[in-house]
Amino acid sequence: MKKTNIFRSGAVLTAILLSGGLMAQDQQSGSDYVKPFEPGAFRTWSVGVHGGAMYLGSFFGQDDYKGRKTELGYGAYVKKQILPSFGLQANYFRGKLSANTSHLNGQDQAGPNASFSTDLHWAATISGNFTFANINFRQRENVIQPYATAGAGMAEYRPTYTSTAGATTVSHNIPELIIPIGAGVKFRVVDGVNLDLGYTVTFVNSDNIDGYTRGVNDKYSYAHAGLEFALGDKRKPQLASHNIVSDIERDYSGRYDQLKSELDEQKEKNKQLEDKFNQTLVDTDKDGVVDLFDKCPGTPAGTAVDGSGCPLPERKPDVKVYITEEDKKVVAEAIKNLEFDFGKATIRESSFSSLSRVADLLKSKNFSLKLAGHTDDVGSASSNLKLSKSRAEAVKMFLVSRGANASRIEATGYGEDQPIASNKTETGRQQNRRVEFTLF
Repeated sequence: MKKTNIFRSGAVLTAILLSGGLMAQDQQSGSDYVKPFEPGAFRTWSVGVHGGAMYLGSFFGQDDYKGRKTELGYGAYVKKQILPSFGLQANYFRGKLSANTSHLNGQDQAGPNASFSTDLHWAATISGNFTFANINFRQRENVIQPYATAGAGMAEYRPTYTSTAGATTVSHNIPELIIPIGAGVKFRVVDGVNLDLGYTVTFVNSDNIDGYTRGVNDKYSYAHAGLEFALGDKRKPQLASHNIVSDIERDYSGRYDQLKSELDEQKEKNKQLEDKFNQTLVDTDKDGVVDLFDKCPGTPAGTAVDGSGCPLPERKPDVKVYITEEDKKVVAEAIKNLEFDFGKATIRESSFSSLSRVADLLKSKNFSLKLAGHTDDVGSASSNLKLSKSRAEAVKMFLVSRGANASRIEATGYGEDQPIASNKTETGRQQNRRVEFTLF
């Protein structure tokens, strides 16, 4: 029996030690990328069931009895994964402990008890579960997850022991504080299902679980195998087996690739814009106007051009024209003979002859003429201003109709603002009703 216990405990320890070398494996089918820190992206709740061998003492030594038996234990748990490497686990467990030898550890051959059997009615604990596999930068999803647990809780048990004299004593139910500490490894079978192999030593806060008290608190071991099932959306990865560090690396690598691609695309656009800009600066005919704005391409070298690249017209030499006394006399006669219908801008026919001579003068000598209309103060100022403007425009229209250049004739009305005589007499008012001609 002793060799069997040693072999079983050694197998568990070997699996735990080998997990360190296997933890770098990936499961490619479950390596889907998850955006880092995205809420609700993982399955964080899971349940597990397990069963295995339990015995008094620990892997590192026996407790009060040398000849301990291996009994059956089983349990279940609910786990909430808070971080990729840490979760809280609520555990329930029950089982049995026994030994059938009278040889007490470190005691005389004639010890008081020959055997014991203790029913562990229940044990309820809360423990922290620390997962180590997700610390590897090279992983995406972990097939193997080494872990360690530590917690505290309560248990209730009833020892039954038989003395060396053959008397059997059944104790009462005993509640006691317990502290379980363990290690193990989980193998990812399929998405959301893990095979759980582990070993736990539970320290009891008393020395009576085996029915024998010698001043050293008891402890018992449990080597188990079980299955863990992740709860929630099957499309989401399980947080405990997912490597968020790797996600962060992939996220920033993806962003770098995207930014590099966008930068290369922008560089290509900038090059195209630069090529177009350089094309706009091309001046094929060297006339100082780039081809983009040159409306007359192919202008001979040395040709003076305007802003659109077209040749400038040859400038004729300026010819000075002088106003003679005879010219002034023609204008003066036209002013003297100019008459309008009363209160209107209609030129009387008697004025046509002298105005025609002014038109001929403007055509022959290319003079410019300013016409300024004036009135007396009879009537409102606004009506007088309108009438003076209309009479000046009427003279301009007559001269243009006789061939004068309209662009060289300016017609302005001043109303009653510039009198040359008193408006208190009829003679003065007559003088103020006039159109002045100014040659230049």
